[in-house]
Amino acid sequence: MRLSDFDYDLPPALIAQHPAADRSGSRLLVVGDSLQDLAFADLPGQLVDGDLLVFNDTRVIKARLQGHKETGGHVEVMVERIVAEHEVHALIRASHAPRTGSRLHFDGCTATVLGLVGEPRAGAHAGTLPLYHLAFTEQVEPLLERIGRLPLPPYIEHPAQADDEARYQTVYASHPGAVAAPTAGLHFDAAMMTRLKDRGIGIAMLTLHVGSGTFLPVRTEDLSQHRMHSERFEIPPATAQEIARTRERGGRVIAVGTTSLRALEASGARPGRAETDIFITPGYRFKVVDSLVTNFHLPRSTLLMLVSAFAGIDTIRRAYAHAIAARYRFFSYGDAMLLHRLNRRDPC
Repeated sequence: MRLSDFDYDLPPALIAQHPAADRSGSRLLVVGDSLQDLAFADLPGQLVDGDLLVFNDTRVIKARLQGHKETGGHVEVMVERIVAEHEVHALIRASHAPRTGSRLHFDGCTATVLGLVGEPRAGAHAGTLPLYHLAFTEQVEPLLERIGRLPLPPYIEHPAQADDEARYQTVYASHPGAVAAPTAGLHFDAAMMTRLKDRGIGIAMLTLHVGSGTFLPVRTEDLSQHRMHSERFEIPPATAQEIARTRERGGRVIAVGTTSLRALEASGARPGRAETDIFITPGYRFKVVDSLVTNFHLPRSTLLMLVSAFAGIDTIRRAYAHAIAARYRFFSYGDAMLLHRLNRRDPC
């Protein structure tokens, strides 16, 4: 497969800049032998007693910091991962790359640049920013909560506002560590979760801390040359057990979002903590996930490749062409799809 196989033209007006007024008020495109235009509130009717939804309960941290160098020049730090109480791995935007030992200043707190993370950075591509190891004079988590800003995706054109701090977070988010939201979960509200349980739909949680690498462009036409960023995840024993029980009773395992799917496929649904740089492209054989709730993804992105592997390239092309013609809203704050695994029969 080539990168150009995963391109499409999207009118900029279809890139959602704000969420729907209500979480479950977005649209849902059900993709199978035919295409069904529904409301997301109709999702429970597409599921059956015995199905299991697996959610990613990561919580987005206020990872973006604005500060200045010792010379006075502006600097922006995007925390990628908290590695110790006072230490992070982070991306740095500045007029000149900071040197090891230099200091960055943020509202009364100072960070020392300890050096680069890896030589070269794992998964990096030409034109991307290197990852730095920083040590702060203040504990990182309270610092980010005090002066950090929510790291909205680059295609959302407004700075993070109070509404974003509530809506760019799932209602079940509980484990801080992500720098991007698992956006398929943004459609679920408390009422929807109750309706699912009332219909006998199982609910299970895992944690995958989404990294900023999710927005990295693929820069090689030959997909075999692309290297994915690494992300931390944890499959709780209770979730692994619930997946096994679902399989035994013939129910479907339905991943809510590509992050849940990547964690489940990387782990084989076995419990424990690990990291994954799994790169799913057409031809991949899925081991765990039967159906997928997901948003619409960027052209030429690894996530578009993933959903094409899951539902079939032609099916995804047809679905995206329909969504554009029907004026669906795209990307993080946009509408959703329900996909079924290629060659698996939908029982609904």
